[in-house]
Amino acid sequence: MRQTIEKFDGKIISRFQKLEVPLARFAIFIVYFWFGLLKLLGVSPAGPLVEALFHKTLGFMSFEVFYIFFALFEMAIGILFLVRGLERAAILLLLFHLTTTMLPLFLLPGSTWQGFLTPTLEGQYIIKNILIIAAAVVIGSKLASFSKAK
Repeated sequence: MRQTIEKFDGKIISRFQKLEVPLARFAIFIVYFWFGLLKLLGVSPAGPLVEALFHKTLGFMSFEVFYIFFALFEMAIGILFLVRGLERAAILLLLFHLTTTMLPLFLLPGSTWQGFLTPTLEGQYIIKNILIIAAAVVIGSKLASFSKAK
């Protein structure tokens, strides 16, 4: 019985190892492209939070123009994760994006926290980005280093 369980376990682990990077790439694509598309269409539930952060931090352009560029930026990040060879650029852009999207936790605490260590729904939406970072780290860990790629 133990050998059967170990054999089954080994098959599952082997399958996970084959799927980890493609699944992580696709998951990041879905989240970024979908959420960016919602912004582009003007139906994103994150719109008010993005606008509040925009007015708190930027101001050199209209919010409407910024929001379109921001939506396209998110969609581009998603697409880049699907293109082999562009993972480094995608990860760099993703880290920049996630750094800026974490700002409401600090700059808009009234919108992101309802109490000590108790996030609002918007706060939870931001904190879940830790999972996206973890998926990007998995993808990055599988890239060949520049010295090995030559």
